[in-house]
Amino acid sequence: MTGFWGRRAPARITGEDAELARRADAALIAADERVRLATDELAFAEAELGGEVTAPLREVLAAVRHHLGEAFALNQLNHDHIPDTPDELRTRNARIVQLCDWAQNLIDERMTALADRIARARQAPQILAQLGADIQALRGRVEPAREVIGRLAARYAAGALRRVDGNPGEAEQLLGFAEHGARVAQDRRAAGQREPANTALEAATESVRRARTLLDAVDGFEIEALRAEATLGAVVEDSRGDLDAAADAPQTPEVLAAAAALQEALAALPAAGVHTDPFAQLSALRAANAGLDAAVAAARDRAAHPLPAAEVVHNAIDDADRQLAVARDLIGGHRGWIGADARTRLAEAERMREEVVRLVGADAAAGVRPVAEQHREQALGLARRSGYLAAEALQLAQRDIDAARPQADPGVPGWGGRGGSPIGGILGGLVIGSILGDIFD
Repeated sequence: MTGFWGRRAPARITGEDAELARRADAALIAADERVRLATDELAFAEAELGGEVTAPLREVLAAVRHHLGEAFALNQLNHDHIPDTPDELRTRNARIVQLCDWAQNLIDERMTALADRIARARQAPQILAQLGADIQALRGRVEPAREVIGRLAARYAAGALRRVDGNPGEAEQLLGFAEHGARVAQDRRAAGQREPANTALEAATESVRRARTLLDAVDGFEIEALRAEATLGAVVEDSRGDLDAAADAPQTPEVLAAAAALQEALAALPAAGVHTDPFAQLSALRAANAGLDAAVAAARDRAAHPLPAAEVVHNAIDDADRQLAVARDLIGGHRGWIGADARTRLAEAERMREEVVRLVGADAAAGVRPVAEQHREQALGLARRSGYLAAEALQLAQRDIDAARPQADPGVPGWGGRGGSPIGGILGGLVIGSILGDIFD
């Protein structure tokens, strides 16, 4: 017999538990190495970028070290002299893997955010040299860009050139700012002020990028304008064809207005030899063309599905009102006899009738003025639905009343059945009515 103070036999783990234990050991080693490398990177980044930029990474490493301390403590429990059960080992190893994965992912996230800035800091001398070459190359493009603007001004209107006519001057200012920023970055870097040097270098790099974009826009404007002119000719031909097609469509007010707008847009096109703005003309013509297409499509759809006449809508509303009045009278006169189904149908019918009023207005619903065309279909559907629900409520109410009335017994003389006398039936009906009145009162 084992003594009371005897030690437990060590737990034997196999299969998935053994694989989990190996994963936990490997995760601890990898996380510890990742923290060490990240600490080295942090030291370099602080020297190159400054403490303000690297503060998020420093906070992450502090949090990771704290939580990895828990992982190492759990691993120590796995290997101490006190034996553990398989469940305890499994729980600890799973927690170790979880903590290590979280630490690795968090460090990777912060390091990725700093990777570009760290790379630029390490390559600052090469970036400064390339920046100077880029500035000189872009300066050589400023005057040709001005010449392009002058050539374009002879062909296109000032409104068309507004997007690029100031680009050469703005690019020249940006290049001057970039040149100054590069000098500041070089001087601060030589003085050991890495954080201000990196800030000036980033500002200079961004200025060069913007200057290149402005000059590229000047070079590409002429091609865009030529493409717009070519497209404008195709749209003009298409618009004329649309006007011919619109003449065969139903001549609704919308179609006539859209056709007039397209004709005005075509008439507004300048004659040959006049300075033009192909971009604005193309936009106006496209908008007018799209408006005509939409109006024609709506007119043809309306011709295929004509609107109901105002009289049809009013008749449907009147029919719904009659059905509602009958249903209300019957249900109101037999309150104790009517079930929930009939009352629910009546409430739905009344709600639909109120929707008609909200849609077309009280005057149109009452027939004082016609229902607007855009509301006729919906109002007709609501009115018909209201009348149908009211009729259904009436049927359900009648069913409830018939079910509540006492059935005639042909074997009882004078009860009111076919074998009884009419007087007996009348008296029986009075007696039953008195009894039912007492019950329901």
